[in-house]
Amino acid sequence: MTATRYLEPGLATRMSNKLVQQLTKLGVSVWGSRVLMVRGRKSGEVREVPVNLLPFEGKQFLVAPRGETQWVRNLRVAGEGQLRVGNRVQAFTYRELPDDEKPAVLRPYLKRWKFEVGVFFDGVDADAPEAKLRDIAPGYPVFEILPA
Repeated sequence: MTATRYLEPGLATRMSNKLVQQLTKLGVSVWGSRVLMVRGRKSGEVREVPVNLLPFEGKQFLVAPRGETQWVRNLRVAGEGQLRVGNRVQAFTYRELPDDEKPAVLRPYLKRWKFEVGVFFDGVDADAPEAKLRDIAPGYPVFEILPA
């Protein structure tokens, strides 16, 4: 069952996201940033949002620190998307991780980006016990990126 946790971005986050998105489109990846392009589930128009792409154990992952965001909902309906840095575009499909697999990805995600996303994890960090990561896992969608 999918959790319904969602933290809507405030004005400061929206402004910061715009800046990161513009830099990423210009080819400047900010700490692994990509621009996620995915078709809107209602409008059918391509939507863009900056995301952090986590390379881990030879695979790539997207984590939604705010929960059931618009991009998560759109990706689930579209079944595919694209990740962009500059002129490089990577088309992908995905496998959404079940809750029991998420702690293995959440730990390195938090290790790398706690300074940016820690506020969305209610005090949980990369040093949290495995049981705590399992407890919070339902609120954080995680996608393994697969080649299209």
